[in-house]
Amino acid sequence: MYFIAQMLGGFTGSALVYANYRSAIDAFEGVNVRTHRSAVIFSTYPADFMTKTGQFFSEFIATAVLVMGIFAIFNPRSPKTIHDMAPLWLWLLIMSIGAALGWETGYAMNMARDFAPRCFSYFAGYGNEVWTYGNYYSWVPVVAPLCGSLTAGIIYDCLIFDGPSPVNEPWMGMWPLPWLSGPKQKNRRGLVNEQEATQIV
Repeated sequence: MYFIAQMLGGFTGSALVYANYRSAIDAFEGVNVRTHRSAVIFSTYPADFMTKTGQFFSEFIATAVLVMGIFAIFNPRSPKTIHDMAPLWLWLLIMSIGAALGWETGYAMNMARDFAPRCFSYFAGYGNEVWTYGNYYSWVPVVAPLCGSLTAGIIYDCLIFDGPSPVNEPWMGMWPLPWLSGPKQKNRRGLVNEQEATQIV
């Protein structure tokens, strides 16, 4: 449901932007002329010199940095000052990623931020170019962020996070699977809450 809500939000937001700037797009492109020059308003498109491998790893790295930063900011063990100013730190994180990595592919980092607006631009008259431009770049902002976020989560849990985690639980926290046996493990949030309650007492 959360995924559907994000996609609908991206699609609806793109429709509102298009409705507001349609006259400006007509003046820039020409009436009823739609190319990737104005399509960049809605979705990300790679620089001309980027190879397919470069496109993938640019999005992969940007997403991995974002996810690891989010984990660090919202880590229950982080100082209270970080939690209290989480929106500011998150904004600075995204701005830093954009400044460092965004110029190559536009740093989508989220399928709802790229795929949903790309679908709208297709229906708005931009045609097949939204899928084929950049040697069929359109699949990269879908697959690379998924791979980057998963990798970032594994790295953060294994090398940085020092609290309760599936990586230090029996069977990697997969106890509910019927073919695995062992004591029922509490989730990370439950263990952290217990520790915090103990410290307060």
